[in-house]
Amino acid sequence: MDGDAEWWRDAAVLQIYPRSFADADGDGVGDLDGVTARLPYLAALGVDAVWLTPFQRSPQADHGYDVSDYCDVDPLFGDLGALDRLLGLAHDLGLRVIVDLVPNHCSSAHPLFAAALAAGPGSSERARFHFAPGRGPDGAEPPNNWPSVFGGPAWTRVPDGEWYLHLFAPEQPDWNWRDPRTPAFFDAILRFWFGRGCDGVRIDVAHGLFKAPGLPDLSPADLAAATPGRLRAVPPACDQEEVHALYRRWRELADSYHPGRALIGEVNLDPDRAARYTRPDELHQAFAFGFLAAPWDAAAWRDVGEELLAARVPGGGAVTWVVENHDVVRTPTRYAPGGAARARAALLAVLGLPGGAYLYQGQELGLPEVDVPEAARQDPAWARSRHSRDGCRVPIPWRRDPAGTHGFSPDSGAPPWLPVPEGWGAFSVEAAEAAEAAEADPAPTLHLCRAAVALRRRLHAESVLGADDDVAWEVDDDGRLTARRGRFAVVVAMGDQAVPLPDGDVLLASAPLDAGRLPADSAAWVRARM
Repeated sequence: MDGDAEWWRDAAVLQIYPRSFADADGDGVGDLDGVTARLPYLAALGVDAVWLTPFQRSPQADHGYDVSDYCDVDPLFGDLGALDRLLGLAHDLGLRVIVDLVPNHCSSAHPLFAAALAAGPGSSERARFHFAPGRGPDGAEPPNNWPSVFGGPAWTRVPDGEWYLHLFAPEQPDWNWRDPRTPAFFDAILRFWFGRGCDGVRIDVAHGLFKAPGLPDLSPADLAAATPGRLRAVPPACDQEEVHALYRRWRELADSYHPGRALIGEVNLDPDRAARYTRPDELHQAFAFGFLAAPWDAAAWRDVGEELLAARVPGGGAVTWVVENHDVVRTPTRYAPGGAARARAALLAVLGLPGGAYLYQGQELGLPEVDVPEAARQDPAWARSRHSRDGCRVPIPWRRDPAGTHGFSPDSGAPPWLPVPEGWGAFSVEAAEAAEAAEADPAPTLHLCRAAVALRRRLHAESVLGADDDVAWEVDDDGRLTARRGRFAVVVAMGDQAVPLPDGDVLLASAPLDAGRLPADSAAWVRARM
């Protein structure tokens, strides 16, 4: 696909969770042909690329993040032909496609792990993973005190008495990246997807591949901080120096293609550590997670923004902003009260900051978190830690139908894999487009998103904005946050009152202005006059 070789620096990307996006075959689970059928919608949204979470072969113990064959499509989602159709139409529409790579761990059903179990202690097969004898009487205690991100210990014992490491679920054994066979194995996987036409990979747990030699215990302080869901709190299990040589190797591989392929890392570390992964010869991008944890507070957002931008490496990757993904509570619920308005403002804010912006499917519709009934929850973290991510993964509503699947599946199809709540059709694409046609005020979130992405692209094309712009952050006593990029400013009213706007032309706002003032819980883009 032709175009800007560094498209990723200021790209707007939409994350697609395939099992919840669109179901073409009627089995109640989204699939690749469903994504392909909806690509014109994504092109109309104006995004530069889509990121597909895992669709490779998997027993689905963690909804695809437990891979049993890295170079094939799981029949649940289609086949390699379905992926080729998706890539072909996406490229015809000017959309790039990023696929998920899961190199920290695989499925316990992976043939290499099955061989390791069969081979026994001390074998070369087990050296591909982290097997170790236990501690205590008869080795009945785990080899160290590491917790799983999903809750409970990060070790499972096998019948011959050894234990294996899994930072996530027991069905997800960690690869041993100190074994020289592992890098070569994944080099071939990257070549497979890049050669098939994928434009980049998002690297799951990119900071977690190498573990500290000897797998030492966590300190008491780190152990106390290692709550479920926080891999960043276990330094011996992640952020080892050797990972940087691996990413330099992968960068050379990615750059050997024409056009080059993009490497995007999930690096859940403090900004100064995460930025090291985006040095000029390593990853192109790493997600900026600070806003995922920040409360709706102007000072907190200023502090996060300043820290993320200050950590940028000269000549390295631009900041990649995100406030929603498939692992966190959706913003209309997370920012309550006033969550729906605040979510619109946050969407406009991250699209107005320098660098890349990753949106999550349904964010452009303002979808709230769903309280999925306990009996219907499928997230493996729920059983281990009582923490469920199912609420942000409920299938997308495409139609307003008062019942049924709201266009997610064919009308004659099976029920969606997660139940949709009553009234879900009010958030549908059809409802948003009807409100847009009726010129509703305020405009639906879908209209706001389309307008923001289009304007963002135009301002970059006109060199008004750049991916590496410096930002001057200001917080006023009335709760107003201002992020200035030269003549362009993002203003967010994060207090409980309307606030004045800087002098200039209001290019876009998430809510109608009130006598020229920006209402509480809203955002605007302002361009100073010459």
